[in-house]
Amino acid sequence: MFACHGFATTAPEKPLSLYSFERRDVGEKDVKIDILYCGVCHSDLHQARNEWANTIYPCLPGHEIVGRVSAVGSGVTKFKVGDLAGVGCLVGSCQHCGNCAEGLEQYCENGFVGTYNGIEKETGKVTFGGYSEAVVVDEGFTLRIPENLELAAVAPLLCAGITTYSPLRHWKVGPGQKVGIVGLGGLGHMGVKLAHAMGAHVVLFTTSPNKAEDARRLGADEVIVSTDPKQMEAHALSFDFILDCVAADHDVNAYLGLLKRDGTMCQVGAPERPLSVAAFAVIFKRRNFAGSLIGGIAETQEMLDFCAEHGITSDIEMIRIQDIEAAYARMLKSDVKYRFVIDMASLQDAKQAA
Repeated sequence: MFACHGFATTAPEKPLSLYSFERRDVGEKDVKIDILYCGVCHSDLHQARNEWANTIYPCLPGHEIVGRVSAVGSGVTKFKVGDLAGVGCLVGSCQHCGNCAEGLEQYCENGFVGTYNGIEKETGKVTFGGYSEAVVVDEGFTLRIPENLELAAVAPLLCAGITTYSPLRHWKVGPGQKVGIVGLGGLGHMGVKLAHAMGAHVVLFTTSPNKAEDARRLGADEVIVSTDPKQMEAHALSFDFILDCVAADHDVNAYLGLLKRDGTMCQVGAPERPLSVAAFAVIFKRRNFAGSLIGGIAETQEMLDFCAEHGITSDIEMIRIQDIEAAYARMLKSDVKYRFVIDMASLQDAKQAA
């Protein structure tokens, strides 16, 4: 084991602060990454505050991790010291169930191991995430980071990017399709960029008319203000696929009614309360209301390579680790365009000030 520092919380009502802990030593198949940047996901806030009622404390969040490899085990073949590497939402799975065999580790029938708030199979201890100096991960759950993209802006791709890429790929979004993206936040802005790069006609749904210009900059062909009934009615029965990225309570039936026969609406935003689907909204046009969870390791690597090919990264605002609570407060007000990323060099300042 080796000493490590990060920012963690010990209870739902307590702010994140400097925390000392131990990481496991590098094993035969392990990669050690010195973390340079870590994205801030809304899930981090949910987990830190125990809003999903499953948090294990102390909780050290962060699952959008990029950095440089500083050590590798003797059996590692994918990486060498000095390489760029990343870690997303998963650091382990059973590797022998049907879903793992298909490269769908996120649906592991025996439960995947989360990058934080999971139980590390190597040690039996709680996993700690990327709001820290370094991380040790099995090379099978470590990702190659393209050299041609801005490194800090790559970090959110490891959650927001794959969360939107996976359903777009699964439902074969491409040229000739009309695709809706609901919400222009951390997930939604990536959905717009990716669907545009895949060749679809992209329509953004938003409650904020002032987001129209930015949506078009990101790749939207049209913008619909979802609170305007006339704008919504004008697009009835016209969508092949709609990706719902909203994490707050909202009426999904208004969007289901815009789908063609056999169209699909996929939920990736995770509201705290259950969503209600009207039976007739799906029955009469044989529509599908579906969900999707991040992506497997192979698909996440595919997403990174796709982004490298098309020059896609997240729109970010860099913050210091000392300002994480202020970032959480702003995130609750949607006051970020469109993803916070922590410059982990600031952790050294926090250690010196302690």
